[in-house]
Amino acid sequence: MNNKIKLAVAGAVLASASAANAGITWDAGEWTVDMNGNVNAFAIMTDGDDSNTVTGGHAITKSNDSDMYSINTGLLPNWLGFTATTRQNNLDTSVTISFQPGASTTAGLMGGGSEEARQAFLTFGDKSWGSVKVGKDLGIFGSTAILNDMTLLGTGAPASGAGGGTTTYGGIGTGYLYADWKGQISYTTPNMNGFQATLGITQPWNAQQTTVSLSGASTGATDEFGFGGQASYSWTGDFGGKVWAGFFSQEVTGLNNGAATVALVTDSTDRADAYEAGVSLSFGNANIVAYGYSGEGVGTTILLKNGFDTTGKARDSDGGYVQGTYVLPTGTKLGVAYGVSNLDLATGETNTTLVEENERTTVGVYHPLTKHLNLVAEYNKVEATNQAGTSNESDTIALGAILFF
Repeated sequence: MNNKIKLAVAGAVLASASAANAGITWDAGEWTVDMNGNVNAFAIMTDGDDSNTVTGGHAITKSNDSDMYSINTGLLPNWLGFTATTRQNNLDTSVTISFQPGASTTAGLMGGGSEEARQAFLTFGDKSWGSVKVGKDLGIFGSTAILNDMTLLGTGAPASGAGGGTTTYGGIGTGYLYADWKGQISYTTPNMNGFQATLGITQPWNAQQTTVSLSGASTGATDEFGFGGQASYSWTGDFGGKVWAGFFSQEVTGLNNGAATVALVTDSTDRADAYEAGVSLSFGNANIVAYGYSGEGVGTTILLKNGFDTTGKARDSDGGYVQGTYVLPTGTKLGVAYGVSNLDLATGETNTTLVEENERTTVGVYHPLTKHLNLVAEYNKVEATNQAGTSNESDTIALGAILFF
């Protein structure tokens, strides 16, 4: 199974007895091929009792009825991945390609729902000096935060009360920024007695605005790459754990579209910067995770979304989550988590409907029927508050199953 999914399956996200350690492997000449993946689906029942305007809020709002039901995948999409590895000329090389078919539709004649292709990358290296990755894979900044999120087995915050999306939000936007799937060239050091670091250049991201008027909306600059890095230290034993820290940085350009009512500096540039730190501690059957991030111009939920106002001024943002899990003798994992993501207005900005805070409380039960198959029950409470202090709240119960191979 490729490294990112191995982390999701075998790491802190899953109970130790709840998933396989590898996919289906076979030899093909000089190559070893690993086919791996998962299928999951949930009955998601959401009660949204408010109808306030919170632009960028994650609480589901009341529509014609406060109750909304859907069948949808959870935070981890359905997954089919292929990794082929070999060693030639003293180099370990591999290639990974994966597909993420949707499992939810909202109308007839819509076929298989939305589909994605999140991974297409190669690696080469040696344990003596490290490895190089070239292609599209999970981004560097925010990756360890999402891989330690217990809702990777479940749903977390729903993306929509009506279903039909490829995945739910999990803790994205309510505790951490989405690492996303990014074109990158990165280098990872060898594991040096528990210490390891990754540094890379990434495809520059476009800033995203949710305001109706895009006058002066900032956009990603393409005259330099984005940059990301993360360093970690892990240890084992009766009191094992991992600490990590990372960063993201990219130039952003403010554009003037000629609107006379918008005072902008044509082609003015700024930077979007973010920093993160986290810790995961395990003792016996218990695990605790604490994570936090802070940034300027990086926005909230998705990197660069609403990171700048319409005049090109950067907005500050921060957030984090705490999570505790405990595995019972039966293998059942119990978990509780709280996460929050905050977004501040830029200096002098007036935008009362823009989200100021998204917060989430999750209680989950994850029971392994086999080492591959888990039954999942989650309760998620989400509250979204705008800059004027008006909020929406929604409560979600999700029941389903997830199977890894």
